[in-house]
Amino acid sequence: MNKDQILVVDDEWNMRNLLRIYLTQAGFGVKEAASGREAVDLMRINAFDAVVLDIMMPDMDGWQVCEKLRSFSIAPVMMLSARSETKDIVKGLKIGADDYMPKPFQPEELIERIHALIRRSRQARFQAGQVRKIAMPELTIYPEGREVLVQQMAVELTQKEYDILLLLAEHEHRVYTRDVLVDKIWGTEYDGDYRVVDTHVKNIREKVQRAGLSYNPIQTVWGVGYRWYKG
Repeated sequence: MNKDQILVVDDEWNMRNLLRIYLTQAGFGVKEAASGREAVDLMRINAFDAVVLDIMMPDMDGWQVCEKLRSFSIAPVMMLSARSETKDIVKGLKIGADDYMPKPFQPEELIERIHALIRRSRQARFQAGQVRKIAMPELTIYPEGREVLVQQMAVELTQKEYDILLLLAEHEHRVYTRDVLVDKIWGTEYDGDYRVVDTHVKNIREKVQRAGLSYNPIQTVWGVGYRWYKG
């Protein structure tokens, strides 16, 4: 099963780095956003299992980010802040945060709270019949759980491989060029070789077909890029 993916949002590098260390050691996959706007952009193109969100940020504060996320995402949000007044906690919960921890915090407590948030979120969606899936012949993707099944058997993908697979599957009628895929998956600051996309697509194809998929779910559009094929 793929790792649960956490988005860490904080404008201070030291705090992001500290959270990344704690979360990675606990077995999570971690992506970072240094601003509220970057966080919203990442949430639109990635399926995160939870968000750890700082409040005091310069461009969009955590409350604004949380309100924006709630307009299109149901991922649980853990707010972190040096502000521990009751009114701040209540404000965060009212606008859609699922939990609130004051700084400084104990890493063990943070990790357990995040596990609890993800567990409750999945249970609630399951009970409400809202677990989203993308289903096609022999292949099923569960975006919230970042799970890929071929004939009900889990396929182990890296984070980037999964992100490419999900992006193409969610936009099956669109052809993505390599540069657009790099911008969306690696970010606009990536300055490496765009052929990295070809390597990841090759790996995805090999893994799903080795797992028993009888067709190639990612088609090459020669001279342009890649698109999804439903089989």
